Amino acid sequence: MMELVIDSIRVSLLNHQRVVILKQKEIDRYLPIWIGPPEADAIAVRLQEVSVPRPLTHDLLHNSIKDLGGVIDHIVVSSMENDTYYATIVVNQGDKTVEIDARPSDALALAVRAKVQIFAAPEVMEKCGVRLDKDGETAFVGEDEMPAPAREGGGPVGEEEAEKLSAFADFIESLDLGDMDSPSSGEDQPGGGKPGGDEPVAGG
Repeated sequence: MMELVIDSIRVSLLNHQRVVILKQKEIDRYLPIWIGPPEADAIAVRLQEVSVPRPLTHDLLHNSIKDLGGVIDHIVVSSMENDTYYATIVVNQGDKTVEIDARPSDALALAVRAKVQIFAAPEVMEKCGVRLDKDGETAFVGEDEMPAPAREGGGPVGEEEAEKLSAFADFIESLDLGDMDSPSSGEDQPGGGKPGGDEPVAGG
């Protein structure tokens, strides 16, 4: 398994889609996953340590797991099939281990609350990971051409949706991944406010 950290959450100014950027530890390789606005907010709230008066949905789930005697050990982005990512939440309950199927966004929202490690299967990184080439441009790893846009919802991609997702390549190219390791805050991440670019929501 390859360990990842949440580098940032970004929103495209073109179509307002949220993308969580996961970075492989100690290597300049990234895994971008499109997620929904509520899930993006759930992750960002915890990353930015924003206090809320009542438990949010992912707080409730985390508390329920703890109250039922479980401890979240880690989460894994386990596969990508039919343009859809799959994840697993690994929970230790006494002397047994329970693996719970989940969307990556929900798994990540729990991971930041439980402060546990995030992993990806090697085949996911080989198929969907992106890196910087020698010229500083984004290049996909393990594929001669860019893979189809990966998302969280199940089912086939229709013609209309495929047309909307066609901006994926341009959006990924607009991410200035070379500066993501800078110590600046999320609001100062590169690309924010550029016409046709992307605006960071939260830094990892």
